[in-house]
Amino acid sequence: MSSVAVLTQESFAEHRSGLKGGVTEDEAYIPTYLEAFPPLPEKGTPGEKSGEPSGAWSRIRPIKASVITQVFHVPLEERRYKDNSQFGEGEEAKVCLDIMQKTGAHIELSLAKDQGLSIMVTGKLDSVMKARKEIVARLQTQASATVIIPKEHHRFVIGKNGEKLQELELKTATKIAIPRPDDPSANIRITGTKEGIEKARHEILLISAEQDKRAVERLSLEKAFHPFIAGAYNRLVQELSQETGARISIPPPSLHKDEIVITGEKEAVAMAIARIRGIYEEKKRKTTTISVEVKKSQHKYIIGPKGNTLQEIMESTGVSVEMPQLDSPSETIILRGEPDKLGPALTQVYAKAKSVMVVEVTAPAWLHRFIIGKKGQNISRITQQLPKVHIEFADGEERISLEGPTEEVEQARAQIQEMIKDLMCRMDYTEVTIDQRFHRHLIGKNGANINRIKEQYKVSVRIPQDTERSGLVRIEGDPQGVQLARRELIEMAQRMENERTKDMIVDQKFHRTIIGQKGEKIKEVRDKFPEVIINFPDPSQKSDIVQLRGPKNEVEKCAKFLQKMIADLVCSTLLPPPLSSFPLQIFFRGMVVAWWIREETNTKIDLPTENSNSEMIIITGKKANCEAARDRILTIQRDLANIKESEVAIPAKLHNSLIGSKGCLVRSVMEECGGVHIHFPAEGSGSDKVTIRGPAGEVEKARKQLLQLAEEKQVNNFTAELQAKPEYHKFLIGRGGANIRRVRDRTGARIIFPSPDEPEQELITIVGKEEAVRLAQRELEILVKNLDDVIEGSMVVDVRHHRHFVCRRGQVLRELAEEYGGVAVSFPRTGAHSDRVTLKGAKDCVEAAKRRIQEIIEDLETQVAVEVAIPQRHHRAVMGPKGSRIQQITRDYEVQIKFPEREETAAPQENGDACLDGEFVPRKCDIIAISGRAEKCELARTALLALVPITVDVEVPYDLHRYIIGQKGSGIRKMMEGYEVNIWVPQPEQQSDVIKITGQVTNVERARQGLLERVKELQAEQEDRALRSFKVTLSVHPKYHPKIIGRKGAVISQIRKDYDVNVQFPDKGDEQQDMIVISGYERNAEEARAAIGQLVAELQDMVSEDVLLDHRVHARIIGARGKAIRKLMEEFKVDIRFPQPGSDDPDRVSVSGLPENVDNAIDHLLNLEEEYMLTVTESETMAAYMKPPSRSGGGGVTDEDGRGATKGFVVRDAPWNVPDGSKAPDMSSAEDFPTFGTGVAPKQMSVWGPKKY
Repeated sequence: MSSVAVLTQESFAEHRSGLKGGVTEDEAYIPTYLEAFPPLPEKGTPGEKSGEPSGAWSRIRPIKASVITQVFHVPLEERRYKDNSQFGEGEEAKVCLDIMQKTGAHIELSLAKDQGLSIMVTGKLDSVMKARKEIVARLQTQASATVIIPKEHHRFVIGKNGEKLQELELKTATKIAIPRPDDPSANIRITGTKEGIEKARHEILLISAEQDKRAVERLSLEKAFHPFIAGAYNRLVQELSQETGARISIPPPSLHKDEIVITGEKEAVAMAIARIRGIYEEKKRKTTTISVEVKKSQHKYIIGPKGNTLQEIMESTGVSVEMPQLDSPSETIILRGEPDKLGPALTQVYAKAKSVMVVEVTAPAWLHRFIIGKKGQNISRITQQLPKVHIEFADGEERISLEGPTEEVEQARAQIQEMIKDLMCRMDYTEVTIDQRFHRHLIGKNGANINRIKEQYKVSVRIPQDTERSGLVRIEGDPQGVQLARRELIEMAQRMENERTKDMIVDQKFHRTIIGQKGEKIKEVRDKFPEVIINFPDPSQKSDIVQLRGPKNEVEKCAKFLQKMIADLVCSTLLPPPLSSFPLQIFFRGMVVAWWIREETNTKIDLPTENSNSEMIIITGKKANCEAARDRILTIQRDLANIKESEVAIPAKLHNSLIGSKGCLVRSVMEECGGVHIHFPAEGSGSDKVTIRGPAGEVEKARKQLLQLAEEKQVNNFTAELQAKPEYHKFLIGRGGANIRRVRDRTGARIIFPSPDEPEQELITIVGKEEAVRLAQRELEILVKNLDDVIEGSMVVDVRHHRHFVCRRGQVLRELAEEYGGVAVSFPRTGAHSDRVTLKGAKDCVEAAKRRIQEIIEDLETQVAVEVAIPQRHHRAVMGPKGSRIQQITRDYEVQIKFPEREETAAPQENGDACLDGEFVPRKCDIIAISGRAEKCELARTALLALVPITVDVEVPYDLHRYIIGQKGSGIRKMMEGYEVNIWVPQPEQQSDVIKITGQVTNVERARQGLLERVKELQAEQEDRALRSFKVTLSVHPKYHPKIIGRKGAVISQIRKDYDVNVQFPDKGDEQQDMIVISGYERNAEEARAAIGQLVAELQDMVSEDVLLDHRVHARIIGARGKAIRKLMEEFKVDIRFPQPGSDDPDRVSVSGLPENVDNAIDHLLNLEEEYMLTVTESETMAAYMKPPSRSGGGGVTDEDGRGATKGFVVRDAPWNVPDGSKAPDMSSAEDFPTFGTGVAPKQMSVWGPKKY
């Protein structure tokens, strides 16, 4: 009977508790072997039910694990590293670690008795194979061998994309080197272990042997007979391949090769060659040829799509049709076949050639897309009806090509021509040139503008892309719609030309208020000014700039409207001081009244401070709220003080003149009358009432003065108005205000013309004494009447001067019209050969314009050209940013300045490296031309020469250069930008002290002074650094260094901060470990040394004592993260050190500090120990009480924690426990070591189920 040791849960529990055998609770019961491991029951006989499940389990195939393990052995003689003195730590371990990191496999090394290396690799199959290859290559000595196989077999060893070769190398753990195709050698070199080399050699020879059974033959047959061998649609060659089993490769017709390649088994290849030769010989003997001429354009129809037509002819007639190459000019087609079949084949060729025709239909290129229709709707109707017709539109050309069967092509042509005729009747197009910079505005946001025009006028508008750099806009559609769309686009472009952009500075905090909730307020503004685009900055930009864009007049009106809104949002009102008999501070003491008014009116009220002499109250908020707050404060003030208020009626038109410039006139009246307050109504209110408030006597005095001033102003403030067309205004004013100045001088009246943003543009206001106003009015009325009499005059202007007036889009003519009352000046057309110029307008304007034209002509005739030689390298500096300096000179002196073309070969100057010392020889690229009147040309020439930069040398010590340049050139760049000069600093290798400054004279001088000031600053900094570099040393024993440094450097950081010094402690490797170096100002360094010396003296007075504290209370004393012990050390001003874990004396604690502090700290620690030990004792007693009974005897040996030493699980009467200790157990004894049942056949299953691998 066989038995197996089994330990059940119940028996184990019984053994542990000692219930069997009457063993007492304190004694451990040792079970017998049979009790601990009872035998299993006998195996059931075959046929019993217990055996049935094994058959079902046997049918389940075991699942292979994804992780595999491979073990292989490296003999001593093949080991690369044979030093066994440090096995597991040498090169072998490093190599294995590297391989594990690369491949992800796990590697274990072991050393056999024969000093061979056993390697176990675990991981996924791919990782294991890669790791094995790496191990063999790096841990095993490599041998090499050569195998020779035919050169043509090499490609089969390599495989597709080298996959076969890689697989072979991984499988055999070798490196296989195959010679290149151009290398005549057939030797394949294998490198690796002997075993791997043999495996690789065997595999290569197997591949070569397999290929030896195959053959490759090449037949050179005339290209003309290849179609007969291939057959129609390659059917014949496919049948040959199937019959013989050989692979036959015939070159395509486009490839000029006669060679046919047959591959396969040798017998199959021989059979295929015989069949092919038979076909070739037969066709060569029976066939003949005929040649025909067919137009080149029809060849493609004979060939057909993918050569299908040729294959059809071949299939039906057995005739091969040879076509010339498409790039060949030849039109000859050769038919090859049996004589009786050539006729039908020729008929088919002609039929195919004439089956398709090509015609062209003329249609304007702009109509093509309308013919095609939206998404190809129109053209798709034709192609669906006539699917064999191919329609091609020539891009940019006025033709449409149709290709297909003759009848269908005619039908398609008729339909397209009818479509073209219809479109020509109801469609039109036009082109308009619009400046490219306006294109995006024409399109609008997301195409809003252009889509509206397209939908409104039913037209198509094509705006060129920005990359085309074209201003030509094309409009296509209904004739009427095209004209309307054209007019609107031109109007939009004209508006954009007159458009202006204005930036307003609005505090960002008001943006949200101006926009309003959900944009309601800004929508009202945009509705009021629909032509103005208002852009607010993004809140994240923190910008105050609000941009307005639109027509000039509308932008100005919108800006004023917004300014008024902002003024309403922020309005500050100054409240006058109360009477001196009622101090302001008493009036508002307690701030109760002020707080109530703030809450009621939603304003901010600022009172003067107690120490301030001012008694002015400032109220800030919206205008209406400020006025409400002011009225309430004044009402309270009147109730509390005897203040008189009086109103006087003064015409509103006199208010501004009474207030005076910045309020100076009314302020003088208030100061003269004892500090009364005079309040004028808001401008534009239309009210004549002026309020005077103050003491009764002073109010009356102020009233009389105001009425007297008003009477004086009334006499000198008579006003009259005159109507005149806006275009006359400039002429009435005259050039430089000459005309209007003459009227003013003669009459003494003031004449006010309307500003561009005023609604009444025709209204001219005359102000002054009545007599003077009447006289000025009469003179202006005469001038206006003369302007209303339109006449037409002419004058002669030499043809050569015409271009000056009409160039630049007629700028001179526009200036004349603006300046002289809208006079129209017409010059003859180019090529008319006429010198007569027509002027139309008011008589005076025409005469004035003639005089001005004559002046311009005289200027042109007296113009001279002056040349100024300035080196080309200075031209950019002379021009200034964006040519601003040149533009200013041309405006100031009325001259034209032309710069020469830049000569690229000129040597570049680096960083202002100009050399003006040598003699300057002007070149063509240095000459600047000035044209204009002689005297003005000279003035312009002088101004240009003044702009030529000069270079000065400044002596700056070389060691300061790097500080002047600054980090990444920031310092020198800042100076160059600030002074508008170029500063050149010499290269470090030159060791030069000279810095060159180049620029305009004034800028260069400023830059020189600035550079010298910077040098002085740097020299002062150098001196300061020298003073700060004073060093002193202090010798302090290293044991005090941690105390001087302090916790986290707190002590030494405080010393450095207090004395502004740097304290350096010695490094670990320094020889002088006691030397501390202090650097800084001499006085500070000495004071710091004294402070450290004092600290050391205090430390030397300290003592260190040891105290024994039970190690079990150490953690309680230290506290969480050392919090408790830190608090204790701060309280007693001592340092407490606990022993490290594993110390020989775990109870010894060291306390250091001043003697008195140390004694106090030790007493406190001992008290804590006594307190904490009570808790520790209670915890241990409770733990002992809760501890389960011991398995060992009472007298058993205990460990240091008092726990019994465990002996593990012990059984009695086991086979290995032989009474005679000298006798070893019999391993072959079935009684001592029973087997797990009787032997069974491999395919039969035991009661334990199938084997698992």
